[in-house]
Amino acid sequence: MNPRDPATVELWLLDAATVPVGPAELRCLDEEERGRAGRFVRDADRTTYLAAHVALRHVLGRRLAVAPEALAFAREPCPDCAEPHGRPRLAGAPPDAPHFSLSHSGDRVLIGVAAAPVGVDVEALPEADSVAVLAPSLHPAEQAELAEVRPADRPGAFARLWTRKEAYLKGLGIGLGRPPAADYLGTAEPARRPSGWAVTDLPAGPRHAAAVALAGAATTVPYRLRHALGGATAGRPGGG
Repeated sequence: MNPRDPATVELWLLDAATVPVGPAELRCLDEEERGRAGRFVRDADRTTYLAAHVALRHVLGRRLAVAPEALAFAREPCPDCAEPHGRPRLAGAPPDAPHFSLSHSGDRVLIGVAAAPVGVDVEALPEADSVAVLAPSLHPAEQAELAEVRPADRPGAFARLWTRKEAYLKGLGIGLGRPPAADYLGTAEPARRPSGWAVTDLPAGPRHAAAVALAGAATTVPYRLRHALGGATAGRPGGG
């Protein structure tokens, strides 16, 4: 697969600690980003948030050949209510500007950039009691499938399912404003393909799960995965 193929999703799965967040980097953030960072209670969560947004600006700035601080963000209309809280977009960008998605959890940051609407999600594997609390919010068929998984394997299965669901809903531009029970993606591999979309699991290590969703993809999502902002490709294109 040609890595420059416009159908390929460019992905960065980063350790937040590897992203510089000193005064020079933080100056590229806008007022809203700084405000949200200031509302985190835990320093670790604030640091990961800042790393994620600095990294996103670095990736998009390089893609568009502009300074990271020159980027401005807006929101598309929500598909459900038409209010301006849908997919994030680049404000004032040309019609062929890339689509993008950002996720962070614990010490991990995941960025996706594509020519079509895209959603990404990364999650730390939950504790067993968290799975018990959240599982009833899933689609009934997903609940039944999850109940068949060995208890020791259930956190990993739940995390894979949840990241598929969040990636898809973020790609739609709805997010968890739409009930998790509304869509069935299943626990089997590969992920069930929602109409008009493909959803693919990503390799994220033993403590995390991750997924990418792409509008219009035929079966699985073609991707190129990096683990450093300036590093070489890791992983492989294609299914995770």
